Amino acid sequence: MVTTHSSENSAIFEPQLPNGLTVAEIEDWQERFLLGAENALRSRPKDDEALRDEQIRKLKQKIGDLVLEADVLREA
Repeated sequence: MVTTHSSENSAIFEPQLPNGLTVAEIEDWQERFLLGAENALRSRPKDDEALRDEQIRKLKQKIGDLVLEADVLREA
């Protein structure tokens, strides 16, 4: 099953798993789990705000990577 999200200029197709979850939801859960597990194993765990800041930093990096990839694909 594929879910379609429409915006002003484009449509995004997101595959949906048989249990009704999207791939993006599962990837989000996985990322939050890994951040939490990494933090739990630290000798001095970070507080919630520091974890959010780290997640925001990683997401901004991912956005930058995707923008670069999109630019390269547009030029090809």
